[in-house]
Amino acid sequence: MDVTAAVHAPAAAPGTLGALLERAAAARPDARAVRDRAGAWTYRRLDGHARAFAAWLAERGVRRGERVLARVGNRREFAAMLFGTARHGAVFVPVDPAMRPFHLTQVAADCDPALVVSLTDDPATLAALREATGRPVHELDAVWRRVETLRPPPDTGAVPPRVSPDDLALLLYTSGSTAAPKAVMCPHSSVLFAARAIASRLRYRPDDVVLAALPLSFDYGLYQILLAALAGAEVVLTEPDRHVGLHAVLREHGVTVVPVVPSLAEMLLRLAGRERSAAPPPVRLFTNTGAALTAPLVAGLRRTFPGAAVAPMFGLTECKRITVLEPDGDLAKPGSVGTALPGTHVAILGEAGRPLPPGRAGQIAVRGPHVMRGYWRAPQLTAARFRPDPATGEVTLHTGDFGHLDEDGHLYFHGRRDDLFKRRGVLTGALEIEAAALDIDGVTAAAVLPPGPDADLTLFAVTELTPGRVLGSLGERLERSKVPAVCRVVPALPLTPNGKTDKQRLRRMLDTPQR
Repeated sequence: MDVTAAVHAPAAAPGTLGALLERAAAARPDARAVRDRAGAWTYRRLDGHARAFAAWLAERGVRRGERVLARVGNRREFAAMLFGTARHGAVFVPVDPAMRPFHLTQVAADCDPALVVSLTDDPATLAALREATGRPVHELDAVWRRVETLRPPPDTGAVPPRVSPDDLALLLYTSGSTAAPKAVMCPHSSVLFAARAIASRLRYRPDDVVLAALPLSFDYGLYQILLAALAGAEVVLTEPDRHVGLHAVLREHGVTVVPVVPSLAEMLLRLAGRERSAAPPPVRLFTNTGAALTAPLVAGLRRTFPGAAVAPMFGLTECKRITVLEPDGDLAKPGSVGTALPGTHVAILGEAGRPLPPGRAGQIAVRGPHVMRGYWRAPQLTAARFRPDPATGEVTLHTGDFGHLDEDGHLYFHGRRDDLFKRRGVLTGALEIEAAALDIDGVTAAAVLPPGPDADLTLFAVTELTPGRVLGSLGERLERSKVPAVCRVVPALPLTPNGKTDKQRLRRMLDTPQR
């Protein structure tokens, strides 16, 4: 049943995610908004489903500011739940269905949701969620059967929850050095500012078809829904178990914008190599963040998709995006991840916390309306990272990442604090060694673990070369202090669900003798 006209809620508050979808539905009601393997919704239908989900939350007594935990994956319902939860004034907490019960139950207990909506793929996971939260856990398909039949309740004079741009819209759980779950608090105003600032650089168009193959629980994936809504574009959702057909998806749906991390770019190039006789899909733009594309990967994308530009970006969940390089800007500024978003400021700080001049490396610090509110229920961690500027009092995010700015304000990323280390008295970074390894003909992927109490500097390389050959070639490219003591040849690097190299798993592999 179509819910397009079924739910007549009052207009969403200006400056909120609900209002963003309303404007998109008013401007392009019959344009396709979101598609998954089961079908597609127009913006009119997506708005109707979002309103109906907000009514479903009201029916269950969810109050303004309470959390709604969503474990639903890359499905159309995710988009409706995102906007519907925001419209209702609750806080949307997406988690990846691939998250293991050990971490999932920690997250569920930490965010203390009013209710949970989950896939029905694993009864044990549903039981663990019920035990961890003590709250109702609703199965997605059952929820949607009810959502599709909702009608506006009789007018009882009740006032719906009022939503402010300062209210939290999202809790986004992010990995980090802390063992406990860590969620970034994302207000409507900061989320919308970040989305609009990114849109001003990437310039998605109404006729774009945007691929969302990355998990929607990952902010890089989730923001594709927001960027598409700002442009009136379509989002095509795919799930990890269907990535073997990803190149066909690009062609079938006429995908024009593809956000990638290195593992996804490598997969696309492998799939494209099997279809050499076919015309390439109409991709016009690749964007990249999370983990940087190597020069060979960028060259491969341009060669395989000759009409496509590449736009490197840099960011973290705590402010969504720090810099965006104009499409193909890397041709003039190789290695750069772009300039600060409009209306924001990036500085490089020295050890004393003072700004450094161009060319000097230090910690990357960020100010602007896109800086989020801090960490959920973690005041000490928030105070350590989100600090008031001594002169202006404006909150400055100390990222823990290191880099430098050039004279034109372009940022160059050097690595995270944990990736920088001294060895034999020389300061170096994992990224520098990984880049040198990838320069070796025959090495297709590389990851470095800094030296620690139990192991010296170690390189993991995907290659058919011998470890000795790799280390010898590194010695031709790097100073002796930067050449790893050990090279482990592996068939593939382990990845997190977000497509980044899983260095925790690499550390565990150090305890396994190499055959």
